[in-house]
Amino acid sequence: MSVHVAGVDAPERRGGWTPDIDRRLVTLASPTRGVLEPYVDSLTASDRLTLVPDTHYPFHPSTGMVTDPAVVGSIARQLADWTDADVAVAGATDDRIAFDRTADYLGYPGIAERFDLELVDLADDDRQNVVVPVDDEQVSVTVPDRLLESTVVVVPTLRPTEDGPVAGGTRTLGRLATSVAGADETAIATTRAVDPALSVLDATTVYSGDPVAADALFAGPTPQVDAVGSSLLERSIELDPALRRLLDEDISSITVESVTDDATVDLASLRRRLPDGELPPRDETHPAVTAAYRLYAAVAGDAVPPQLEQPR
Repeated sequence: MSVHVAGVDAPERRGGWTPDIDRRLVTLASPTRGVLEPYVDSLTASDRLTLVPDTHYPFHPSTGMVTDPAVVGSIARQLADWTDADVAVAGATDDRIAFDRTADYLGYPGIAERFDLELVDLADDDRQNVVVPVDDEQVSVTVPDRLLESTVVVVPTLRPTEDGPVAGGTRTLGRLATSVAGADETAIATTRAVDPALSVLDATTVYSGDPVAADALFAGPTPQVDAVGSSLLERSIELDPALRRLLDEDISSITVESVTDDATVDLASLRRRLPDGELPPRDETHPAVTAAYRLYAAVAGDAVPPQLEQPR
């Protein structure tokens, strides 16, 4: 099973980040087209597409902790060249923060307006109960209709979870469903129920203890892309309860194919460049977040990220 990778040739990045979203969109156009082209048939088979980025919290995209909205915009622009399908960007309000607040801080309203996208809060969506086999058990998950009734493209960023394994597309989908089962079982069942067309892994900026400009995009079946991300973060797939069961015996058969000649990605070199670290601590502002906010404030100057607000 192949995962496709494209390098992002971005020599103008300053300190690993370009605040100009128009420039990022231009830089991403060719690699995005390259990683999506092998999947054009599945992407154009439906009149309804849903892009599901990693929007778990409004960290600035330069931290690598959330998907860069420019990656989502670049995907949407390419889809517009191939299909007239309705395209939405979906996330969900949770017990920490409203989706519209996160989306607004990350800049998704501007992306939505530019590329004629709908922003969907799946917390408001009707849901269906789906029973999915996981190992020898039947796991019941309640999944938003939008994910079950459209072609889904998951767009995670490359980062670990709080518990250590890669976040990836599987766990991005799992956070959008509810179940009495454990988190790993919920993620597996939701991924199987939704059956996403593919994942596009945003590895333009990676978080693995510190933000790193990795300048790469990966695309392919969701579990296989998650496995590549896990390998890059040097996490053991055998110790990842969700990935191990989703991949079963397919781990050794995963190959990575480059779709660009001008900006190739050396996986071994990239793996060596990524630090071995954990997520920012919950009880204090991580230096990466502070640095990113200073950059953001210098550019926009009109928004205070929720994670930096003082309790009232």
